[in-house]
Amino acid sequence: MTQPADHPSLDLRPLAESEWDAWYRCVEVAFGGESDSPQRRALWRAVTEFERSLAVWDGPTPVGAAAAYSFRMAVPGGSVLPTAGVANVGVLPTHRRRGVLTALMRHQLDEFHERGESLAVLTASEPAIYGRYGYGLATWKMGVEIARTRVRVRRPADDSVRLRLADPVEVSAACEKLYAALVPLRPGMLARLPGWERLPLLDPPEDRGGRSPLQCVLAEDRTTGELLGYARYSAKGDWQHGGPAGVVRVRDTAAATPQAYAALWGFLLDLDLTDTVIGESLPVDDPLLHLVSDPRRLMPKLADALFLRLVDVGDALCSRDYQCPLDVVLEVTDEFCPWNTGRWRLHSAGPGKGANCEPTTDRAELALSARELGSVYLGGRSLAALAGAGLVQELREGALAEASRAFGWDVAPWLPHGF
Repeated sequence: MTQPADHPSLDLRPLAESEWDAWYRCVEVAFGGESDSPQRRALWRAVTEFERSLAVWDGPTPVGAAAAYSFRMAVPGGSVLPTAGVANVGVLPTHRRRGVLTALMRHQLDEFHERGESLAVLTASEPAIYGRYGYGLATWKMGVEIARTRVRVRRPADDSVRLRLADPVEVSAACEKLYAALVPLRPGMLARLPGWERLPLLDPPEDRGGRSPLQCVLAEDRTTGELLGYARYSAKGDWQHGGPAGVVRVRDTAAATPQAYAALWGFLLDLDLTDTVIGESLPVDDPLLHLVSDPRRLMPKLADALFLRLVDVGDALCSRDYQCPLDVVLEVTDEFCPWNTGRWRLHSAGPGKGANCEPTTDRAELALSARELGSVYLGGRSLAALAGAGLVQELREGALAEASRAFGWDVAPWLPHGF
């Protein structure tokens, strides 16, 4: 086991099932000490992969934690690749700056490499921490806060979509089937493992803040009854002197057709006794931006979402598609995973034709770190923009523009939920 360099007496080892409660409490304290609801704790225990969860012990007390989940994630081109999802990373305030976090990151990345997982992802409470371990910001999310009476939705001209309210739990299997069909269409989406279908249904009464229980509306084909989309939401009633001021909070929406998506948002923005509709996590290119009569009324706000690391540069770069033909030699630096350091020739004949990425001694044409490769891997950030910030260096004239176009993608990457 990799031990914290500054404190070799600390014990780092995989988690035993009997240790979960103490381990999870360590995570809660590291994040401020507030306890999760029993329902939420039960879900996180159920999805824990104990052999991939690490604890650092100081005698009988867990003082550091990190977990990994065996995800599969969509990448440009539609492939859904094995991906390590890093979560529950925390160190107690009494044991910070002693090498505990570095030891956890070292152990995890070595394990991912041995398992053949070429990608690792996480969401960061403090983004500045993870850059030094090679994680780059790969996706953004968009939040909206809509004064519903100030916008109109361009509803479908046909009458092919029927809306129906349903119990979220009873229709969960059908919604999950639709979600699974959508995963390959947008980079960054996660194929949900068994047990994870409970996450979008999580609705502890103590977490509602006065809102209603979770509700669900389905969009179905009027003729065949086929499920075309769904939205899950809750509402909180309120009144002001001028009338009703209720708030609708949208948890998630998904649709297989533009008509279904427009019908769902038309429904959400037309609920009686409400004034504001809030969506906290949409893709930055969400069709809603074009469906409403006045996009300014969405009050869009950006926030960082998914951070990505290339565990194996060669495997990762040849496992995604590219927008146009590309032949470039990359000079990659990676201090934390030195097996990635060196020159790599990346060649692709274009969309749908695969790619090769092999070590080479040829002259380098672009120089960058593994962190920057993680940032552009899903197609949502451009090499040209990173070069403008001095993070990518062009060594052959024209190489930057060629690579930046090739790494881009038609739709913005998006992480649909946390983990």
